[in-house]
Amino acid sequence: MSFVLGRDGDREDGPVGRLGSYRALDGSDGAPLHLDLDGPHAMLLVGKRGYGKSYTMGVIAENLARSRGVAPVLVDPMGAFDTLAEPADGEAVPASVVVEPTVTAASLDPRSWCELLGLSPERGAGSLLWRAAQDESTIEDMRAHVASADASSVAVRAATNHLRLADSWGVFDPDGLDATALGGPEISVVDVSELAAAPMNAVCRGVAEALYRARVRESIDRLPWLLLDEAHAFFDGVAEPALETILTRGRAPGVSLVAATQRPSAVPEVGISQSDILCAHRLTARDDLAALEHAQPTYVNGSLADAERLPDAPGEVVVIDDATETIHAARIRARDTPHGGTSPTASGSVACSENERVK
Repeated sequence: MSFVLGRDGDREDGPVGRLGSYRALDGSDGAPLHLDLDGPHAMLLVGKRGYGKSYTMGVIAENLARSRGVAPVLVDPMGAFDTLAEPADGEAVPASVVVEPTVTAASLDPRSWCELLGLSPERGAGSLLWRAAQDESTIEDMRAHVASADASSVAVRAATNHLRLADSWGVFDPDGLDATALGGPEISVVDVSELAAAPMNAVCRGVAEALYRARVRESIDRLPWLLLDEAHAFFDGVAEPALETILTRGRAPGVSLVAATQRPSAVPEVGISQSDILCAHRLTARDDLAALEHAQPTYVNGSLADAERLPDAPGEVVVIDDATETIHAARIRARDTPHGGTSPTASGSVACSENERVK
């Protein structure tokens, strides 16, 4: 017998992915545990560093890449998921890595452009930037718009300099990533690890907007799954409005979001409350436990934040499933591709000479 998270039905009702096994009271593996990949979901993976949240995301990514009818995209701020494209144990994992991602300038609305560059939209350079972003679709055209504006030279110069800064990031291009490029069957790993926080958020915003709009317009057939590691970095930037749109309105067009974070307290309440599947690894910080407690569903008896309730070993999770209104203890399966999220060690980085060894 096996169970399917996110589905109040049988395994045969649609595509699923093997997530792991139920964890028995004695710590042994129980029945197989699967994840529904047929319908849209909002998933939240939480846990402190080193306890497996990114590993769990890698398992989900492998399952999605091997499934039918979905278009998985993983935004990778740590450079930890390039290994999905490496040889796998068993069935191959179709994956491609985008190492220098770009998006269109039109992916950001005027307010987001002002926020991205730290300008007030109500005066001076920010007002100029707002109008340029409203009327133009490329940075080049936005700069020309600003240069021809009837405004003070100080405001024009400031807006131009800020647009020049954005252009220097190298993430805006008229031919940037779109739903056609991201809407295929293989998983697209968008590696933003070389980018600072602002351009990284701009890329995430562009990707999220492209996938959502494509499904609303029915220009792609596959159902997109957007996976975010270190999601708090995106919920705290210009990507947040696009992510909130997927969380609150993504079900109808069929867009899913999987967000992993070690800081659930830094995720907006909507990011927790709208999640229909929550996978909790070990947490110890008071603020993070309080965030889970605040969003805990009424059907969960007792406190999810109790020390006895949350797991204390890497790879173990507590899963809350809204589809069946149940809570389960589980163990995540082994990945079939190498895990790129492990931390380096001093002893493993170089070969120590005898006189360097600790006696």
